[in-house]
Amino acid sequence: MRRLRNVKIVATLGPASSDYKTIRALFEAGADVFRLNMSHGTHDEQRARYDIIRQIEVDTGRPIAVLADLQGPKLRVGTFAASAADLEEGDKFRFDLDKEEGTNHRVCLPHPEIFAALEPGASLLVNDGKIRLKVEDCGPDFANCVVTVGGTISNRKGVNVPDVVLPLAALSEKDKKDLEFACSMGVDWLALSFVQRPEDVLEAKALAKGRAQVLSKIEKPAAVKAFAEILEVSDGIMVARGDLGVELPVHSVPPIQKSLVRKCRAAAKPVIVATQMLESMIESPMPTRAEVSDVATAIYEGADAVMLSAESAAGRYPVEAVSTMDNVAQSVESDPTYREVIEASRKANRQTVADGIVAAAREIAETTEVAALCCYSQSGKTVALVGRERPRVPIIALSPVAATLRKVCLYWGVHSVHCDYLERFKSAVVNAARAARDYGYASETDQIVVIAGVPFNVTGSTNILRVAPCDERLIYSQDPE
Repeated sequence: MRRLRNVKIVATLGPASSDYKTIRALFEAGADVFRLNMSHGTHDEQRARYDIIRQIEVDTGRPIAVLADLQGPKLRVGTFAASAADLEEGDKFRFDLDKEEGTNHRVCLPHPEIFAALEPGASLLVNDGKIRLKVEDCGPDFANCVVTVGGTISNRKGVNVPDVVLPLAALSEKDKKDLEFACSMGVDWLALSFVQRPEDVLEAKALAKGRAQVLSKIEKPAAVKAFAEILEVSDGIMVARGDLGVELPVHSVPPIQKSLVRKCRAAAKPVIVATQMLESMIESPMPTRAEVSDVATAIYEGADAVMLSAESAAGRYPVEAVSTMDNVAQSVESDPTYREVIEASRKANRQTVADGIVAAAREIAETTEVAALCCYSQSGKTVALVGRERPRVPIIALSPVAATLRKVCLYWGVHSVHCDYLERFKSAVVNAARAARDYGYASETDQIVVIAGVPFNVTGSTNILRVAPCDERLIYSQDPE
């Protein structure tokens, strides 16, 4: 099984996609990575989904990545005596720590850390920004506000505080338990919600202890401001446009998305574009034209992956949503303009021998008749560097490490293939030739580029490149030893 596109598809599992038949259909329709949303469902339910994914991996013989998305701290108002209150523009309204049920004039906001960070003039957004208030006066246990955008505020609605960096840990106690559960289960990626500073990422990585890669979700203005520092310590990035579009002016999200995608690509770290990509397909078998254009834009920008949330987790047409994304990707990537955009946005960032090797491999592939670029990699780092180059030919990642093969399923253009531990470069060339032929990337008359490191099985030793025939007889005749 091979994909006919380079961008990867992340599909969230949920009530609509919890059985073997549906998850298998999602994989066959094009899902490369499955997301387990730790905000919903029990550990037993998530483990059952994980076990199904691993069974499909065995049944199809293809590596599959699993991403566990941690909930992060949820800020919510308390309850109201009448279950809700109507606020109009210009009304005065107070948030405080009093646990008494709310009225038209006040409600409990059980988060003293918010009051500790607030200043007059700061904004408070309720219910995904539908209600907006401005702080006029505040203290350690209250905030007196004026309503700038009215609406109905009801029990336990979410609160966003876009103007300040909150003294909140990115990992709640629930998140820490979920992280340990996910890592012990064997997930490949952890998505960290509401990151504000690089220290949030370092805390998660310390708890993960190398058992999973940590991907930072960019959904706070503070994260956008500190993005360079967050990117440096993260293994990957998710542009989570939902909360980002609540806390920032919605028209600012597209240029932020484009900027973050380019910075991730320059750093050779995978980036997912997420939230509301095919939202209408929760209820409809067909997306809107605007949604298709949105998915296409992320692909043109060079994102490693595009993601489905409720569309595949709770929608009526989960398989159709994945198929639609797959079709859009194939259509975009067959457009000559796509290659022009991708190559015009390539940014040289070559400081090591490995950087030079992968850049040379891409140039050789683009100037000669080469069918595929094959990387033998222990950790997946070389694969990430090759992906950064966005070559015109397929990327085949060969590794004896199952965790590496699963991890790189998120990387742009990569087809993962298991091979044995090798001791000689000729063995790597032979394995690469077989993989290229077996998966239909090349025939015996074609050539491939093989990248590896000597000595073998040592992380970070990429130092050799060879243009080789796909005919094993020619390989052995050229290198009889």
